[in-house]
Amino acid sequence: MPGVMQIEALAQLAGIVCLQMEGSTPGAVFFFAGIDGVKWKKPVIPGDQLVMEVEIKSWKPRFGIAKASGKGYVDGK
Repeated sequence: MPGVMQIEALAQLAGIVCLQMEGSTPGAVFFFAGIDGVKWKKPVIPGDQLVMEVEIKSWKPRFGIAKASGKGYVDGK
């Protein structure tokens, strides 16, 4: 899976998590603003299982703005 698609998947996961947050409007639209500190250790190839985790670092429901951190793992690494 190309790195840009991994980033997109993590961003969508963060959006889904934000929809579950208190103060979120059902059906709200989230926009991806940017990334910092991205590193890949090895490529994700067909047959690998990619497990993703997202943590919401800050959430401002009044403005609908969130800051999140995410990681993806293959074989726990």
